[in-house]
Amino acid sequence: MDVIALVPLAAVDPQAVEALLDRAFGQGRRARTAYRIRSGTDPVAELSFAALDADGALLGTIQCWPVELACDGGGVAPMVMVGPVAVEPDHQQEGIGRALMERMLEAAPGCPAKGCDALMLVGDPEYYGRFFGFTADRTAGWRLPGPFEPRRLLARGDKVPDCAGALGPRLRQAA
Repeated sequence: MDVIALVPLAAVDPQAVEALLDRAFGQGRRARTAYRIRSGTDPVAELSFAALDADGALLGTIQCWPVELACDGGGVAPMVMVGPVAVEPDHQQEGIGRALMERMLEAAPGCPAKGCDALMLVGDPEYYGRFFGFTADRTAGWRLPGPFEPRRLLARGDKVPDCAGALGPRLRQAA
């Protein structure tokens, strides 16, 4: 992998990010369950990054979103949904996605936003478990607003709730 710069996602043109997501995941990406889980929220700036090449071209992004688990027995646990992790198709398998994940995980302990100590994602358990410590140990009772494979519902962090409940967007509350 050539030298890349990891910068806050907010420093990158949002239209360039959307175009990259379309190239990486296709035009139908917005129909995925993950989009429903984070609907109406803005990314957690402290955990969202972009990878740029030496010329400043966008090579990849990671976005993280405020979500919450409403436990069936009462209580709501703030969490952060990791993803999508998107890499330019011509640059996949070069370690860019892994570098973005590592940068996000480095930033999580100091993140002031609620839920940064309870990360979750929908992804390949063999990859995200092996390299980043995400597991399905506490996610078996979670319900999502759309279809998903339970084995791909993963979480990491000391504050990940171990309850049955519904996962959805954590919308800003009026003051």
